[in-house]
Order: sequence, then C-alpha cells, then structure tokens
Amino acid sequence: MESFSVLQFLKDKTILVTGATGFLAKIFVEKILRIQPNLKKLYLLIRARDDKSAKQRMFREVIEKDLFRVLRDTWGDSLDSFILEKVAAVPGDISYEDLGIKDSNLKEEMCRQIDLVVNVAAITKFDERYDALLDTNTMGAFHVLSFAKNCTKMQMLVHLSSAYACGEKSGLIPENSFTMGEMLKWPRQLDIMAEKKLVEQKLNQLQTTGAAEDEVTSIMKDLGMERARWYGWPNTYVTIDSPLIAYGKGKIDCLPVNSQTIFDLIPADMVVNSMIMAMVANANNPSSQMIYHVGSSLRNPIQFFQIHEFVFHYFTKNPYIDKYGNPVIVGKFKVLDSPAKFHKYMAVRSVLPLKVLKLVNLVLCRRFDDICNEFNRRLKLVMVLVNLYKPYMFFQGIFDDTNSEKLRRAMRESGVELDSFNFDPKSIDWEDYFLNVHIPGLLRYVVK
Repeated sequence: MESFSVLQFLKDKTILVTGATGFLAKIFVEKILRIQPNLKKLYLLIRARDDKSAKQRMFREVIEKDLFRVLRDTWGDSLDSFILEKVAAVPGDISYEDLGIKDSNLKEEMCRQIDLVVNVAAITKFDERYDALLDTNTMGAFHVLSFAKNCTKMQMLVHLSSAYACGEKSGLIPENSFTMGEMLKWPRQLDIMAEKKLVEQKLNQLQTTGAAEDEVTSIMKDLGMERARWYGWPNTYVTIDSPLIAYGKGKIDCLPVNSQTIFDLIPADMVVNSMIMAMVANANNPSSQMIYHVGSSLRNPIQFFQIHEFVFHYFTKNPYIDKYGNPVIVGKFKVLDSPAKFHKYMAVRSVLPLKVLKLVNLVLCRRFDDICNEFNRRLKLVMVLVNLYKPYMFFQGIFDDTNSEKLRRAMRESGVELDSFNFDPKSIDWEDYFLNVHIPGLLRYVVK
C-alpha cells in the first residue's frame, strides 16, 4: 500500500452499503464522502416504500445528522447537490431476494456499476422475534452475497458481525471461520432451512389458535432465545451502554459480574477505519476470505472494575438530571460475583419488599398504585438487563487479532497516514475515552 493508495483505491468506485441508516453504516458513509469526494457513486439500501420515502429517510436519518457537520461546513449550501450527485437512496430490504429492489432497470444498473458491497445491515436487539432475525441476519446475509455475485465489476464483499457470535468460549479465540452448519455445541449441526420450517410451523400454529399479535411476538422472541441457547449462543449482540445508562439514571445499583472480566470494546470510528484498510489491502486478491477481529481484549484489555471506576467518577461529578430537574445521586455498584448471589440479594432487597408493598397497597385501597408500579418496573428492568448481559459479565474469552495486527503493520510500512485511519487499540486511553468521549456521547445522542 503506497501512501496515496487509499484515496486512489476509492476514486471512481461505486459502493453498495446495506443497513445505511444504522450506526456503523452512517459513520462509514460520512468518512468515505469526506475523504474521497471523487468516488463515483454510493448506493444506500434503505427500508422504504418507494424512491421518495427512501430519499426522505436518507436525508432525515443520515445526511442531516450532526455526524455530517464537517461535510456540511466544507460544502456549505452545495452539500445537498453533492449528495444527490454522489449518493442514491435505494428502497429495499435484505430479507428479500434481490434485496427487495423492485425497479428492474435500477437493479441492472447497480449490477453493472457496483465495485464493492459493504453489508452492515442486521437486527442488533437482544430479544427480537426469531422469524425477523432469521430473515434479516441469516437469509439477509445470503441475499447480499447472491446479489454481489451478480455484479459484473465486483471486487469485494465486506461483511460485519459481532465477534461475540463465538458464544461462551474461553481462552484465545482465533480469527477463524465456521464451516457450513458448524455449531458451538458439538455435534449439533445448524440447518437453516429446518429452522425456517420450525418458525413457519410455529407461526401457523399460532394463527390457527387465533393468538393476538402481542402473544405471537412474545412467543417468537422466546423461541429465538431458546434456539440461540440450544446452538450455543448466549444472545445475539451486546453493548455495555444499556447498563451504563441505567446506572446513571439510578435505575440499577448492583450487577452479577466478575470484576476481573475483560470487556472487548472498540470505538466505532476504528471499526470503520479497519473496514476501509481491509478493502485496500485485499483489493488485488479477489480469492481472499480474510477475517479480522477488530477489538481490544488482547492488546489493550479493560476490566469491569476499571469501567466501574470511570462511570462512578463521571456520574458523581456530572449527575444525570431526571425529568423533575433533580440530580440523580449514584453510589458504587454492588458487585455480586455469581448469579446465585445476585438472585439471593434481589430476593431480600427487592422482591420481598415489593410483595409487602403490594399487600399494604391492597389493604389501603390501592393508595400506592403508582409507587408499586414504578417499583415493579424498575425490578423488571434490572432482571431483563441481568438475564441479557449475564453471559458477558462472566465471559472468559480473549479475541485474537493477528490478522488485524498484520494489517496495521502493513499500514505503518507503506506510509499510510495513521491518524486518518487509526484502528490500533493500544492507542486508546480508556479513562479519557469513557470520561470525555463515550459517556458524554451517550448522554447527548442516545439518552432520551
């Protein structure tokens, strides 16, 4: 890679980006448009009824976001015309064949022009309906691959996935792929068509019995969690943000967690930088099927007790202001080093007092309904978070990133501007990152 090769590689390229309104895709799109305005075209696949709706979503949920302020400052009043020239919003959905693109002329045009496909589309909720997860995260990836194979100029497909798809492994986890049907719980084999048939049978059964939509949704979510556990996956996706926000709001004050557990965290801009560099590095090797772990657990590990200290320090100095204008005073997490200890603690601290409160409420003609409901809501929130995060609170794996380190070494040797495309986890100062970047960003852009 020569020093100019990144920009040279992107020049005159046509790129299809799926999941275009999602978190990582927006960062990728902004970076590409900012560093190489001379690309040929970006096709953004967006769930929408028609062209007009897709374009509206593109501007409302992507271009008009604060993330694009540098581009806005650079282009000024010309930004919209630049976007309309370089970016095309395509109504579609990866859960359908041909990505749900109904306009045959547009589809043929895309297949003739596209050089690169970046698949970032996925459902990232823990407990989404199993039918929706299969359609998007499994069949969707297959549909993207099939579409890419029909692109005559196709150079590369970049697919993103959570490294925690490894399940509850321990030790050093290599950058290896699974063989078709391979499962974490050997000798079980995954048959996607059998899973789809199982879902169809369950949906038909629920329809026959006249189940309400809420009941169908609940049952399909439970089925997804059940099948994930059967095959060895604890959940689908994880970020640490929900517990952090709940803690700052005073909603939770204890967690079942090993304080020495290493959390594999990586800033989103580093993920995008690694995507771009991986494309450049593999451009002349069309048969390459490289897997890159972009993480921190091997080279710059951060443990729960460190995160705990940073978060406590932040919310002590900068308390969250509740809807009544009052500061929320937080204490340190009570750390319970096993699920059994946590459930015992909750039984004494919350479950038993709630039962007593409900009894008193009945005796006093439901005078304390609001208090009971709020108490019950908080308890449910804690239990949901704990059940979802429990596998990660005791996770014992470390993600090997040998391939990523080789890519970083190639960057250094070729003279690529490291500040512009840095994805080295060793460069992260975790205290500075949490106190000055991550938590303030959550409060500004995520917390409602």
